[in-house]
Amino acid sequence: MSVGKMHDDEIEIDALLVRRLLAAQFPRWKELSIRRVKSAGTDNALYRLGDEMVVRLPRIPSAIDQVHKEHAWLPKLAPYLPLEIPIPLAKGEPSDGYPWNWSIYRWLEGENATIEKISNHPQAAIDLAQFITALQHIDTTGAPACGSHDFSRGKPLALRDQYTRAAIATLRGTHDVAAITRVWDAALKAPVWNGTPVWLHGDLQSGNLLAVQGRLNAVIDFGCLGVGDPASDVMAAWLYLSIETRKTFRETLQVDDATWARARGWALSVGLIILPYYQKTNRVLYQIGRRAVDETLADFCEKG
Repeated sequence: MSVGKMHDDEIEIDALLVRRLLAAQFPRWKELSIRRVKSAGTDNALYRLGDEMVVRLPRIPSAIDQVHKEHAWLPKLAPYLPLEIPIPLAKGEPSDGYPWNWSIYRWLEGENATIEKISNHPQAAIDLAQFITALQHIDTTGAPACGSHDFSRGKPLALRDQYTRAAIATLRGTHDVAAITRVWDAALKAPVWNGTPVWLHGDLQSGNLLAVQGRLNAVIDFGCLGVGDPASDVMAAWLYLSIETRKTFRETLQVDDATWARARGWALSVGLIILPYYQKTNRVLYQIGRRAVDETLADFCEKG
């Protein structure tokens, strides 16, 4: 992954800034070691604080509302979920040249749960489906409405049409644009979600999943947390899982045909938009986007 900026509006963050913020606001932790955490995440900079904590600082304006949302909701959601999630320990204030609120979380052990790191792929599909099911069953009273803070994850898929078709156009000469367009058109024809909005993580891909000893252990980065159409989380079937494990995932979740079709469209749209944006700045995320496009296309073509 490039060490350069990924966004035009990204601000500079380094360990010295983190040290100054800690000294000013949380002096009890100022002597702990600070080391940057390598991550393919795009919204926040991460710094390991000692052995048991991590500092998380937004680096773009569109990420700043995530801080308050996660502090408000993650402690409430955690007791109901079968996998670990980040627990905020402290909220920092803007100061010393840093313009936004920031967070200190408990450190979660594990490594990014890429396919190569998982020892039992069908079990991973079941574990992820059970996490989504548990999340969907949590009471949404008072939950934040869909908006910019969750990148509109729970809203109708059709709202992404303009951006998705623009992304498809950038692939001429490298991909089967006609086939990709057919997949997208089919997703748009699926009935919209008319059920009760459910809790959504919104970004279930390998960079936001942790594994310990080959099994899923934790889900991180709830920046897209919100409520709405469950298809936004079902898209993990193509963002993360393989054709061999998608059936297990779907059966565990008990997904209806319309939600499955919308979810395929979500995965395709997210993948398509990732490709041109991160091609030169974030190769890990670029490969996730490319995989989503390839998997949705192969899956759709196989089913005719």
